[in-house]
Amino acid sequence: MKKSVNNQIAGVHLTSRIGQTIVAILGVTFGVSMYIFMNSFMNGVNNAQDDMAFSSMSHIRIYNENNEQSYNPVESFFKSPQTIFNIRSHKIMQYTDGIKNTSEIISFLENQQEITGIACQLNFNVFFRSGSKKINGLISGVEVANEDKLFDNSSKVISGKWSDLSYQKSGIILGTNLAEDLGVKVNDNINILTSDGISKNFIVVGIIETSVKQVDKTKAWLNISSARQLLSKNRDYASDILINIKEKDNTEAFLKKIEPVIPYQIESWQVANQQLVAMTQIRNILAIAVSLTILFVAGFGIYNIMTMTINEKIKEIAILKAMGFSGHDITVIFLSQAAIIGFIGSVVGVILGYSISTLVNKVPFEIAGLSTLPIFYRYQDFLLAIAFGITTTLIAGFLPAKKASKIDPVIIIRG
Repeated sequence: MKKSVNNQIAGVHLTSRIGQTIVAILGVTFGVSMYIFMNSFMNGVNNAQDDMAFSSMSHIRIYNENNEQSYNPVESFFKSPQTIFNIRSHKIMQYTDGIKNTSEIISFLENQQEITGIACQLNFNVFFRSGSKKINGLISGVEVANEDKLFDNSSKVISGKWSDLSYQKSGIILGTNLAEDLGVKVNDNINILTSDGISKNFIVVGIIETSVKQVDKTKAWLNISSARQLLSKNRDYASDILINIKEKDNTEAFLKKIEPVIPYQIESWQVANQQLVAMTQIRNILAIAVSLTILFVAGFGIYNIMTMTINEKIKEIAILKAMGFSGHDITVIFLSQAAIIGFIGSVVGVILGYSISTLVNKVPFEIAGLSTLPIFYRYQDFLLAIAFGITTTLIAGFLPAKKASKIDPVIIIRG
């Protein structure tokens, strides 16, 4: 019975000064809506950045670079520490190049449940020549179907078809800026000159736009069989093995599993792109900091309003205590007011935040493959926004409510 009376009194307090109540609700609404918007926007930016980065970057890369011979025959021959010798023009010999046993490695990797895609690449620098134009760039010999599974290149080809590389061994796909600089289009011929002086003509079967300008300006794609033939390599040779796994953020555990088996360098995307990881973390911290600051400001506003309410109703509180209401009842009455303000403000704030985010998502922003400003919703952000809104108002209302519960009715009534 008393609980029902406490709730009725809290309702009367809220409706008697409707202006103050609306201001308090608006404070929570603004804080929660900004929390929803900031987190949705930052999530969208992070996802857009990941899409652009992983359009040409795998989660894990296996390669063989700088694998140098450290054995020194002179040192092993003169084992006595008293022998002094000097080696002039010391040369570091690289005894192996690339990955020569890709089929064995891929056979092992295919049995790993975490993997969603594997592709071999053969990357090397060349000169692209068309007429009098000569441009330095990179060729990537690829397994056409596997490469498409990793990076969805077929959706990025703006002229021709990605699948043409599968059966047209003399075909080549150029980045859009590279094709423009060379002045070629689909079905035109270009010449490739390797660092070893090997020259061969290819037919342009497609033009691709990855939204990464440096890639589009310097890179071309061949069937890996054609690339091996151009470099006189065997059918089991590759410069890189690229891997995608189910959870891209859980590369560390997977690396520990495969490193003892694979005798080559293995690099995760986090190690290769530490700047990308750092910027993502900074944006997340910034979004949370701004959102929490707004909620705290709203909490101070609610604290002031609750304090003013208590000061205005101090005689009523004294009368309630004189009638037998305990300090706990007084605390419950004012905390109930704070909870109602927090709940209504949070729900309205979630709706407003979603509406603002939806409008921002329609703002034109045509750059780097985007058409609008990126927004991405996560259900946990909505739940956290409501939880933060209600918690903030309860904390802001607790101190004034505690103060009200300690009022001595005799002193107040005496004046």
